[in-house]
Amino acid sequence: MSFSFSRHRHKDEKDMKVVVEIIDARDLMPKDGEGSTSAFVEADFENQLSRTKLSQKNSTPLGITNYFSNWMQPNLTITKLLKSQSTTRGGLFRAETSLEGIRKPLISNFTKVPESKSKSNTTNLPHCPPPTIENIYLTDITSETNPNVEGPAFDTPKAITEEAEKVNSAAVTNFHTAAAQSSGIDTDQDPKGASIEITHQLHKHQVHQQPMISIKRRQRGAPVTMHSISPQVHPSSQDEDYNLRETDPQLGVRWPNAGRGWMGGGERFTSTHDLVEQTFYLYVRVVRAKDLPPSTLTSSCDPYVEVKLGNYKGRTKHIEKKTNPEWNQVYAFSKDRIQSSVLEVIVKDKDMVGRDDYIGRVAFDLNEVPTRVPPDSPLAPQWYRLEDWRGEGKVRGDIMLAVWMGTQADEAFSEAWHSDAATVYGEGVFNVRSKVYVSPKLWYLRVNVIEAQDVIPSDRNRLPEVFVKAQMGSQVLRTKICPTRTTTPLWNEDLIFVAAEPFEEKLTITVEDRVHPSKDEVLGKIILPLTLFEKRLDHRPVHSRWFNLEKFGFGMMEADRRNELKFSSRIHLRICLEGGYHVLDESTLYSSDQRPTARQLWKQPVGILEVGILGAQGLLPMKMRDGRGSTDAYCVAKYGQKWVRTRTILDTSSPKWNEQYTWEVYDPCTVITFGVFDNCHLGGGEKSTGGTAARDSRIGKVRIRLSTLEAHRIYTHSYPLLVLHPHGVKKMGELQLAVRFTSLSLANMVYIYGQPLLPKMHYLRPFTVNQVENLRYQAMNIVAVRLGRAEPPLRKEVVEYMLDVDSHMWSMRRSKANFFRIMSLFSGIITMGQWFSQVCHWKNPFTSVLVHILFLILICYPELILPTLFLYMFLIGLWNYRFRPRHPPHMDTKLSWAEAAHPDELDEEFDTFPTSRSHDVVRMRYDRLRSVAGRIQTVVGDIATQGERFQSLLSWRDTRATSLFVVFSFCSAVVLYATPPRVVAMVTGLYYLRHPKFRSKLPSVPSNFFKRLPARTDSML
Repeated sequence: MSFSFSRHRHKDEKDMKVVVEIIDARDLMPKDGEGSTSAFVEADFENQLSRTKLSQKNSTPLGITNYFSNWMQPNLTITKLLKSQSTTRGGLFRAETSLEGIRKPLISNFTKVPESKSKSNTTNLPHCPPPTIENIYLTDITSETNPNVEGPAFDTPKAITEEAEKVNSAAVTNFHTAAAQSSGIDTDQDPKGASIEITHQLHKHQVHQQPMISIKRRQRGAPVTMHSISPQVHPSSQDEDYNLRETDPQLGVRWPNAGRGWMGGGERFTSTHDLVEQTFYLYVRVVRAKDLPPSTLTSSCDPYVEVKLGNYKGRTKHIEKKTNPEWNQVYAFSKDRIQSSVLEVIVKDKDMVGRDDYIGRVAFDLNEVPTRVPPDSPLAPQWYRLEDWRGEGKVRGDIMLAVWMGTQADEAFSEAWHSDAATVYGEGVFNVRSKVYVSPKLWYLRVNVIEAQDVIPSDRNRLPEVFVKAQMGSQVLRTKICPTRTTTPLWNEDLIFVAAEPFEEKLTITVEDRVHPSKDEVLGKIILPLTLFEKRLDHRPVHSRWFNLEKFGFGMMEADRRNELKFSSRIHLRICLEGGYHVLDESTLYSSDQRPTARQLWKQPVGILEVGILGAQGLLPMKMRDGRGSTDAYCVAKYGQKWVRTRTILDTSSPKWNEQYTWEVYDPCTVITFGVFDNCHLGGGEKSTGGTAARDSRIGKVRIRLSTLEAHRIYTHSYPLLVLHPHGVKKMGELQLAVRFTSLSLANMVYIYGQPLLPKMHYLRPFTVNQVENLRYQAMNIVAVRLGRAEPPLRKEVVEYMLDVDSHMWSMRRSKANFFRIMSLFSGIITMGQWFSQVCHWKNPFTSVLVHILFLILICYPELILPTLFLYMFLIGLWNYRFRPRHPPHMDTKLSWAEAAHPDELDEEFDTFPTSRSHDVVRMRYDRLRSVAGRIQTVVGDIATQGERFQSLLSWRDTRATSLFVVFSFCSAVVLYATPPRVVAMVTGLYYLRHPKFRSKLPSVPSNFFKRLPARTDSML
């Protein structure tokens, strides 16, 4: 867009324009908590304000916008305001570009500057590190209207700085600085004798450079032209690298030579934790203290311990009124962040009023700290006598400590306080630790409601309409209403629930009467604990039982109790816990486990999966902290029943976890899922923008199918973390992993490929599709609740994202993606059909002749057909082995149709259920869905029509057509009985392969006959 600003000028002054082109901005600070921002730019020149369009959810907005302003006073300043449309504070950034120094007499001789020769000028934003790129130049209004006005332009030297040379050596250019050129120029002399140009070039990965002004002599009378070079535009989000990158990390643990101390060099190797980069830690275990002196004022002691190393300081909790306290806490200091060679362990007495009292300390020289090499036993703690603060004498009291050097393979690593999380306090200390979780053991509870007896309604003058309602926790299921009104109803229906060990919830059975369509009356109730029921491992029947029903409201009066004991309704049930099923808590398309619930049915593992979670790179800021973007990232991995969570690395876009985990593999055709999240529970009572409790933000997800991994090979790759937002797909960073799958037995691996994917009960007594989806949703809720009760909790939003709870929801984008997946499958068949059509029409006579020869050979020797087919597939497989994938698959934005999705389709995908959009939007989407469904309806109708025409061949709906087909069938049978099959096949093949001279463009007789057959479409309303 372009803007023109008008103003009054003096009659002797020539009208000029200031043109500002806002080209792009880079790496803007996020303002919405999703790693992006909605930015626009305002330009203010002499109170003439112009504004660009709003760039929604884009931290690197791209686009050229021209601002034209009438020039009158050159000694002014253009002020640009880069703003972010956000509800948070701090969404305004300010930058200024001064036009001072361009003198008025020079301006009168300026000519128009072509846009193709414009040059970028970058202005640094003092309150925001990312720069914007814009062009600022002068143009003559009169020359703009007259295209014939031209002026000779001198060559523009390219500007560069040392920083640009470091970024891209290929962009080296020559420049003339203003100081070098102005040494022989008098700035007060006639300005026509000099030309001024602002030259600046910025590489797309180069940091901002201030514009360089060079002044050149020109011959008197020559016109002055001011121009610039076209800028190098920053790539848009569509050009982002979504591909997998192979990395080369330094895997394997290297231990320093214990004799020289861990501060020195010397290394030797060991085999533990060989899928992560070695990270050294100084561990300090504070066990307990004894004989601490009490305070002289309070005659008591409230001791705590400070572990100090350089600027890092860890502190235990204080124990009130105890001279022999016990803490048993571990502190870990990363070697990369150590700033001192002395470790101090200080014991203090907490004072509620003044300054805490000093009791004593113990100091350690880090060069003397021993090294613990796994699998050695833990280092035994020792007693140390406390010293005074000067270290000159001993004081009363002893403390038990253990100090050693180790790596992340140490058992104390997960429970330790880490120096890189020193700013975390309160409950947040528990939320940054690495942990391993185990999903609860899930069972299917089958309740077979058979019948009931003596069901008496409150109104004795009517027979009840009875149904049974069963409830367990939040799961509620109902049987159908008994079709006959009777006091002894019969149902024989199965109700399936999901239960988790330990069984905390009870099963509640109620018999209800449908008195009115909006009113149900409870006739009886019974509460049963799940421990009463039998655990079944196969499909053998279990014994049924009768249960007496308690009358609703029974127990209020003693007289009611006596009457209830004399007479009671009862219900006949068959209840069991199914151990032969696998309880699905994740999508079957990328399930990580297929074992049955009962451990007795498990097979031996076929392999070992080892994963090294190395780190992440380029993570986008997810929240604001102290006026700047921040990310506190942790990674979660889920495979089978085992979940792992790395520790949280604070305030960095490139966290290094270097944690290794191991899983047993029972089926190679499974998927391991990784998710990266931003920790929003660091002990500060965080709240979201709506005032509700903060939720951990999702950064991205990675899935790896184990069957795509070669055995005994280490895969080291950097996976893109892609998240779909309502405004499109966004790359949030990269996750670096090292993965190795080890096969334990090749025979077992081959045997697994011939076995059913799920346990046999899924095939003997299968569930319906609706039951599978409902049970999966209930299982996911149970897993989320149980893991949310761990310490630290694995929160519900994390579990839902890892288990893909919304994968069954409607999405136009996914529908398009699935449609094109189907088309890609049929593309091979379509290609073969086109090739065969070309052979039949003799497009390539040589190929057609070869096909005829091959056809005749197969007709003469039909026993060669199947061997030739399998040999062909064998050779194709060997040929494709050269082009096999060298790395595991990753999230594909093109396959997912994420890059080409319409914004309204994405908004519909992220809509709540039920919808929260306006009626007009819902009406528009409903009409769109109707149009799509109309096309599908037409295709399904065409398929049904063809099938009904095939049925009508012998149905005598069209007596003439059926008569013709019957006569044709009889004649064909006589001919085929008398003719050898080879002759029939040869004649048929040669007929279809005949030359185009013997072909007609009209449809064939069988096709015409088939299309004339009747269908049932004429009977539809």
